[in-house]
Amino acid sequence: MYKRQYGCRVRFEWDEAKNQINIRKHGIDFRDAINVFNHPVLTALDQRNDYGEDRWIALGWMAAIVGVVVYVERDMDVVRIISARKATRHEVTRYKRSVWH
Repeated sequence: MYKRQYGCRVRFEWDEAKNQINIRKHGIDFRDAINVFNHPVLTALDQRNDYGEDRWIALGWMAAIVGVVVYVERDMDVVRIISARKATRHEVTRYKRSVWH
């Protein structure tokens, strides 16, 4: 995992139909998920499947919770959100140990 911080010039995009599915499934709107990128995040390349593109997993602070956001970097300044969910207890512990210490 890498510790990263995104700049304020990054633009975010997503498929609104996918966002609505994510809200129903995980209770998290992508509009809220982008808050993860306002703080230091832990990132790792998503190697679970061959998606035909580099997908990243970000673990970071999202409002009142630690969240997980899967995303693609389209350009230097564009991040496309794929999914977002609340972090597991194990992921929260990993984030706190890595970022807060």
